[in-house]
Amino acid sequence: MSAPSFTSIHRHGLIRVGACTPRGTVADPAAAAESIIDLARRGAAEGADLLVYPELCITGYAIDDLHLQDALCDATEAALARIVAASAELSPVLAVGAALRRNNRLYNCAIAISRGRILGVVPKTFLPNYREYYEKRWFAPGRGVPGGTITVAGQTVPFGTDLIFAAEDVPDFVLHMEVCEDFWAPIPPSTHGALAGATVLANLSASNIVIGKARERAMLCASQSARAIAAYVYSASGPGESTTDLAWDGQGMVHELGELLVQSERFDVASELVLTDVDVERIRLERMRNGTFNDAADATGHPEQRFTRIGFVHQPDGGDRGLMRAVPRFPFVPDDPAMLDADSFEAFNIQVEGLRQRIVASGAKRLVIGISGGLDSTHALIVAAKAFDRLNRPRTDILGFTMPGFATSDGTKGNAWALMRAMGISAEEIDIRPAARQLLTDIGHGFASGEPVHDITFENVQAGLRTDYLFRIANQRQGIVVGTGDLSELALGWCTYGVGDQMSHYAVNAGVPKTLIQYLIRWCIRDGQFDDAANQVLQAILDTEISPELVPPGSDGAMQSTESIIGPYALNDFFLHHIVRYGMRPSKVAFLAWHAWRDAAAGAWPAGYPAVDRTGYDLATIRHWLEKFLIRFFQTSQFKRSAIPNGPKVSGGGALSPRGDWRAPSDSVATVWLDELRANVPADLT
Repeated sequence: MSAPSFTSIHRHGLIRVGACTPRGTVADPAAAAESIIDLARRGAAEGADLLVYPELCITGYAIDDLHLQDALCDATEAALARIVAASAELSPVLAVGAALRRNNRLYNCAIAISRGRILGVVPKTFLPNYREYYEKRWFAPGRGVPGGTITVAGQTVPFGTDLIFAAEDVPDFVLHMEVCEDFWAPIPPSTHGALAGATVLANLSASNIVIGKARERAMLCASQSARAIAAYVYSASGPGESTTDLAWDGQGMVHELGELLVQSERFDVASELVLTDVDVERIRLERMRNGTFNDAADATGHPEQRFTRIGFVHQPDGGDRGLMRAVPRFPFVPDDPAMLDADSFEAFNIQVEGLRQRIVASGAKRLVIGISGGLDSTHALIVAAKAFDRLNRPRTDILGFTMPGFATSDGTKGNAWALMRAMGISAEEIDIRPAARQLLTDIGHGFASGEPVHDITFENVQAGLRTDYLFRIANQRQGIVVGTGDLSELALGWCTYGVGDQMSHYAVNAGVPKTLIQYLIRWCIRDGQFDDAANQVLQAILDTEISPELVPPGSDGAMQSTESIIGPYALNDFFLHHIVRYGMRPSKVAFLAWHAWRDAAAGAWPAGYPAVDRTGYDLATIRHWLEKFLIRFFQTSQFKRSAIPNGPKVSGGGALSPRGDWRAPSDSVATVWLDELRANVPADLT
């Protein structure tokens, strides 16, 4: 196999899996085999790597004592041999259910098949024998039968509950199979399979349908994929099963780390196949970060030492199959309206409660906040207002200061004043320009003598003076300074260190990325957290371009634009999430970003996202800004994060406190990440 192209999912640690619901035929293995093969061919045409079928799909599940008929057992093995032969020309691994004879017993089995070879057979561990189930009448339990072999369809292959199947040429594609009731057990066999190294857990299920059972299955699949840090592929029997006493709905689902990726249409009368791409590399990275997962492996005696790992050559073609999974443009901002509303409620109240507790613990009489009329200081102020409301303290003890500098616009200054008035806080203005001129004069800066020198010193003199004023005012008035800088700025180092906006007494926004701050303000408007007058000001601030306003407009009148310097916050927050939360390679981050952002008309946008701002980014643009991000994040900015003040973690996507999610040296270089990006991401795809 040649090296996968940049656009190949296999290049980036993903595989394509499917849940199959073939149309069954009662006790007719030959007909069932044709239906199974038909779905296998459809899956192969769609680029599937793994297809999971229902329990006992070769004969049907609800055939009762017919399971014990030798003629049917012979026909089952013949049908299985037909499926194995057909698989020789097909790419997917097939997980097929059948009853097989071994050592004078009949077992309810999952059979793994790849390219004409039976990789192994896993018997069902737990046999239900209650309510409508009577499996112990026909089948022997697989429990306690590890390390054996079975001869079936002309092949002698591994047999037991201790098998996992690993693709030798697709890293992290490791499969474990269990059968129906197994995952209703308090400790499912797949738990041990995951601890032994399986990243994809398959459940071959019959599972008749009764009211509410579909919800139970979905809950168990989501729970097992989250707890086992795995993908979970579930397939239940559907049309064609015997309805003598039971009915069947054909529920198929794929979950990854607790998240539903795809599900089938239930009660469909035709054969059905649902496909999605599972990120097995992400699963491995998450396990590397989760010490409890590794402790559980130790506590259970290291299952990898008991399991037999069966290797197979998968032979993916390495071509472009597209991507069959949604990649959210905004990983910190859900595009589902109900989830966005719930997350906004939680995020906002996490910040309010964090600040409320700090006020109580510090004994502060007042809060001191610099109000610029921009997003971050606006959000810090509305959080502070709600914290004071919760404490039943007057908002007039929140001291807001707007501090115009050399580039402050009338618009942002006006918004700052309007916001402070609307919030009912104590508001003052301090013109920092005289002090800034004096400081620039004292250090011999060219601007003081009339030269148009607008360098970093010019900018930081203004940023530093603002912070200096706030701290001294806090000393004077028995207050604490509320920081306004956000998570995105900390990631990029877009803040002035020390005596600057990097420092405060409590950094209430430090765990909130810029893209989420915008939505939290929108949520406050929509949820009616404040009155109409305040909402009008909040909307005006949302509509203002993001700018530090430290450099005067150029000859064309254009204001300093933050995103033209450091890149779009939408992309930077995307990079931040995937690199910090999972440790993904830059090339994979670029691949995912390309799928998320290349077409503005495709995919979902969060509710309320302005249509005028819905843009797309090509691969060259993504590569350009990702390179800038890597330099800023890994090489030039860590020293600022190593000294950040306290502030609440808000998102499960991660935080950058050295006391929490992120610990890193301040003197690292970005060479490894830049080399990986430049070597593996093409400048364009033409």
